Order: sequence, then structure tokens, then C-alpha cells
Amino acid sequence: AAAAAAAHSGGGSNSFVRPLAECEFTLTSILEELQRDPYAVKKGQRPLRATGVAVSVAVGLLEALYANHAGRVLVFAGGPCTQGPGLVVAPPLEQRVRSHNDLAKENAPHLAAAVAHYDRLAARAVAAGHVVDVFSAALDEIGVLEMKGMVARTGGAIVNAEEFDSERFRASFRKMWARDAVTHTLRKGYVAAFEVRTSRELKVCGMVGHGASLGVKSANVSDTETGVGGTSAWRVCGLDPTSTLGVYLEVVNQHSNPIPPGQLGVVQFLTNYLDAAGRRVLRVTTIARGWAEADSGTHPLAQGFDQEAAAIAMARLASWRAERENSFDVVRWLDRTLIKLMAKFAEYRKDDADSFALGPQFSLYPQFMFHLRRSHFLQTFGASPDETTYYRHTLLHETVANALVMIQPTLDAYSFAGPPEPVLLSATSVQPDRILVLDTFFQLLIHYGDTIVQWRNAKYHEQAEHENFRQLLAAPVADAQALIAERFPHPHYIETDQNGSQARFLLATIDPSVTHEHTGAAAGAQTGQVVITDDVSLQTFVTALRKLAVAS
Repeated sequence: AAAAAAAHSGGGSNSFVRPLAECEFTLTSILEELQRDPYAVKKGQRPLRATGVAVSVAVGLLEALYANHAGRVLVFAGGPCTQGPGLVVAPPLEQRVRSHNDLAKENAPHLAAAVAHYDRLAARAVAAGHVVDVFSAALDEIGVLEMKGMVARTGGAIVNAEEFDSERFRASFRKMWARDAVTHTLRKGYVAAFEVRTSRELKVCGMVGHGASLGVKSANVSDTETGVGGTSAWRVCGLDPTSTLGVYLEVVNQHSNPIPPGQLGVVQFLTNYLDAAGRRVLRVTTIARGWAEADSGTHPLAQGFDQEAAAIAMARLASWRAERENSFDVVRWLDRTLIKLMAKFAEYRKDDADSFALGPQFSLYPQFMFHLRRSHFLQTFGASPDETTYYRHTLLHETVANALVMIQPTLDAYSFAGPPEPVLLSATSVQPDRILVLDTFFQLLIHYGDTIVQWRNAKYHEQAEHENFRQLLAAPVADAQALIAERFPHPHYIETDQNGSQARFLLATIDPSVTHEHTGAAAGAQTGQVVITDDVSLQTFVTALRKLAVAS
């Protein structure tokens, strides 16, 4: 990018941008000689950081030299901005960084001004076609909440780590620059335009994802806005192989104007972007679907229902709404929507919950909603505002497959009973003679049951006659590392024993089907891990759903 910039820029620009071959040694030397700020931080004060000014300078430099060409601004933040525009918290340590409780009480005095500053920078970056990424490495808040709009509107990435020297940061940074195995170019797209065209029966309500409106008021734009609405085209400054946008449509055809038999509803997606080699690429995807007859009932609609895609569409919309509304209200909206859907498509007799039955197209959808209600996207307990922002930002970027793992994590069991197998995300799956691997997308956790821990502590795996136990211990680690190698951002890797301190991550995720009040089986049986919680179990949730869906 630097070489191309030098070629495109005028005389004065060459003072700032040079071909990599001419400046690599000097740049590397500067980086190697960087030292900590020699000025001591005053007692009781935070270090002075002018992050907002630094980002403004970087955005201004790129837009002046290299507008509408591939470019990124990488922000590395080791603490909150404490000076100038973008201020997150004042320098005195006696002033706390804003929390979720402060946000709920509107007690975050610097929030509005900081968000406005970064929104202005976002508008400039979008106009120039440049991406802004944020790498956070601190145990405290750094202001990701304030910068989220700037990163999301430019199609950037957010990476959270404890420190810059951690493997989590280093691996994520390396993966960002991964190259294609065949072309050896970066697997990136830049300065993209994404447009949606539809047949006359459909209109575009909006897009939920990472991008900014291009303000195209075409005839297929709906008056009902969902997400970034009021347009049929968006600019996405940065793309990668997992970039995913959620488009929401509505049917506007009136019942008084029936659709002729055999006519199809058509949606066309046009994605125009620069690849890493500087070539302009146009990808066109056209989808045509038949219309259900007005008098055919719900059966044709049910046959075409994709419960996984629907769950992610709802999760994106719920996450987007949770940033603007009270999370409790969003959960209530999710519940009402689920009840209406079940009442419409389930088979049952009125007021008879025992007769309730779902077809295979809907059988998993209620449990997706159950886990979504308990997820970090809607529940902020135990997470800071920056962490919640990171979770939601990543959800709005990833594919359906990856987003499903975020909503309903996968749980695999390793034991002597047979090969590794997926098991229920439930407290009943936690057994002393099992090793569990929990994948939440953000975390890869290996959980050793009590019996496995005793055998490991006795060092049976180091004895030749217990080679099978050594292989049992090695298998989940190898599988977890294979998942980690493919994932960006680099997930948090945890190994813990049953009843260990970090086992709380597993217990907070699984369905609490075994609690201190209900074991779910006769005394003495292997019922699984008891979870101390007031949360309802999946069984209780589904039972209540059935009663409400069949109610007159």
C-alpha cells in the first residue's frame, strides 16, 4: 500500500509516504528503539493519552494522501484516552471509568462528546474509503465503547487482549495479515460498495452489520428502517473472507393485487470492491424464490424456514437494538416474537400444551433463543462496556456458522467410552470421567473431570502401560489448537479442572438442568454438575413457551 501511495501522490506527499523497500530498515530501527515514556506519571494520576488526537492525525494523513484507495488505520491502545477530544476518563484515579451501571443511569459525562468525536472521524474515513482497526491491550477500559461506531462503519476489527506481549494479541495480529495460499496476496477487500436490488414485491428495510449508508434512495427502499436503513446501498471500507452483512426485507405486495402464479420474488446482491492486488472486482449474487399461495396455509413457508439463519438474523437485530434500548426490553421483545412464531407454525390443540409439536424446520429454534437470551450480547452482568462492545461487534461481522457458536457454544466429550462426540450443552454432560471441550468462539476451554484429574495427578499418562490415557489427554488439546489456528480474533485458551476456579466459565454457559433445587434424577445417579443459579433451565423455558403458544 505504501508503494502504491507514493506512486499516486504528488510532490509533497512523498515526505510522508515512501515505498517499503526504501524505508523498511529505518522504520524497523525506530520500532526497535522505542522506549517507555521517560516522564513519570504523577501519583494518583493516569498516564496522559491523547488517543482521539492521534487517530484524527492518522485519518487526516491517509485521506489527504490516499483517498479512495486501500488503506487502514491501526489503533493500539494500552489505556483510556485521558486528554483532548475522545476523552474517556479524566487523569485523576479517583474518577472511575464508566460502567454499565453508569450508562444505565446516564452518569457517563464524557461519553457523548467522545462518541461525537469518533463519529466525525468515521464519516471522514468512510468518505476516503479507509478502515480503522482497534487493538486493545489493557486490564482496564480503553474506550472501545466510544470508538465502536468508527470501527463498525469502516468495516474494521476489534481485538481485546490483556497485554501487547500476550499470545492472544500476537496471534491475532499475525492472522490479520494472512495471505492467500495461491496468489500470496492479502485476503482482504477494500473500498467496497454493497447494493441490494429486488423485484417490485419486496423492499429493503436496512442492513445490520459493518458498513455505512451511501444514501441511495431507490424505489425499493422501505419506509420502515431496520439497522442502517433508508438506502439500498452501503459502503464497506474493509472486507475479509468471513465478512457477513444481514439484510432485512419486507413484502409490500397488497392482498388486493395477487401475484400471478409462477412469478418469482427476486433479490440481487452486488458487491464491488478492490482486492489486495488493486483490481476492481464485481460479485453478483441473484436469488429467486417462489411465492406461497394465499390459501395454502403455513406449510409452504415452514418448508423453506432456515432456523439457523433466522436465529442469527434475530441475534443481529437484538444485539443492534440492545445498544440503543434497555436489554430487558429487548429480551421481552425476543420472547414475544418467539411466542408468535410458535403459535403460527407449531401443531397443537388450543389450550393443550401436551399436544404442542414442532416440525424439524423449527425444532432447534427455541433453544437458540434460550441461549441468546443468556448470552453476553444481551446480558451485561460480569462484563465491562468495552467487553460487551467487543462481543457485539464480532457477532455483527461473522458468518452464520461462527455466529451460531457464539449464541449456542459447542461442547464435545472425550472419554474411554468411544471417540470424541458432541454432547448436550447441559449440566448433565459434566461427568468425572470425561474431558470436555467448550467452544464459545471467544474462548476454547478444556475441562477435566475429577476422575481424569486424579489419574493425571498420579502421572498414569507417563507410564507405558497407560498409553491410551496419554492419548486421551492429548486429543482435546490438539483439537482445540486446530480450532484456535483458524480463528480471528485469537480466542482465549483455558484449561481447568472440575470445581476449579476457571470452571466457572463452563458453568456460566451450560444449561443449568441440574441445580441445588433440582437434580433431575434419582439420588445416587450420575446427574452431572450442580449449578448454583437462579436461571431457569431449557426444559422450564420450553414448558413455559408451550403454554403461552397454545393459549387462546
